[in-house]
Amino acid sequence: MSEDFCDVGRGITLCYETFGDPADPTALLIMGLGMQMVAWQEDFCLALADRGFHVVRFDNRDAGRSTHLHGHTPTIPQLVTRSRHAASYTLADMAADAAGLLRELELAPAHVIGASMGGMIAQTLAARHPGKVRSLVSIMSNTGSPWSGRPSPRLIPMLLRRPEEGREAFIASAEGVFAAIGSTGLPRDPDDVRAVAAASYERDHDPGGPARQLAAITASGDRTREVRAISAPTLVVHGTADRLVAYSGGRATARAITGARLMRIRGMGHDMPRVIWPGLIDAIARLADQADGRFKDRPSQQARSSSLSGLPG
Repeated sequence: MSEDFCDVGRGITLCYETFGDPADPTALLIMGLGMQMVAWQEDFCLALADRGFHVVRFDNRDAGRSTHLHGHTPTIPQLVTRSRHAASYTLADMAADAAGLLRELELAPAHVIGASMGGMIAQTLAARHPGKVRSLVSIMSNTGSPWSGRPSPRLIPMLLRRPEEGREAFIASAEGVFAAIGSTGLPRDPDDVRAVAAASYERDHDPGGPARQLAAITASGDRTREVRAISAPTLVVHGTADRLVAYSGGRATARAITGARLMRIRGMGHDMPRVIWPGLIDAIARLADQADGRFKDRPSQQARSSSLSGLPG
């Protein structure tokens, strides 16, 4: 796939790639903290395209080949204390970037799929730009509430540690992070972690980018009231073994959105191993069918819960 660039306004240019037939409904993929669009692996994007989606993945601001804001980098004390003064922008600004991409490429409304911080951006996009979102899938994310989705305390120092310089050190750091936060009850994909890390290093390794994105999360605070305004058909996906964003974060998200369905994946941590892809893609396609009006049934007014079957854990 060839990379393209789109000026979405306000001084931000996003790097993006597409897969599949542009005539198909668009699935916009939004990645998480410190991650680039290549973390939506090509095989995953092609599998979605095979299910009838025009897939668009992109680098958020301060990641990959999109615009980097080389101004103030928040300090560790500011991040630990969740200081709002540390942020150069918020999740609302990042959601406006995504809305601008859909606008400029004339792809709205889209099926929006976000992972981790990308789920927060996707939620904000659905709440603030409802005309841009046909359906919403929020994966391993939360509402920003201080009472749910809290990380394991022992992970905090690792998240705030600046990566060592050099390609191999960068890859080794990624391996260490995903060993700590990844799935424990499902087969993991260490080769994929190395491949994504290597590709990410070649594209960009701005050490200040993740800190600025993290500041955007903390500055956005508790978004529960905003999330309650979401009207798009919604699927919330969360793993029971997630040590970075606890399962309670997914449960709180589903409870906040009227009619949302909660998919509970046993043994999944803060990653998306290949073993879950078929079931996840099936669920995404079913939600899209519902949103496109091809299913007669409608979600109940209360959040419904299900588990992804056929997996160990």
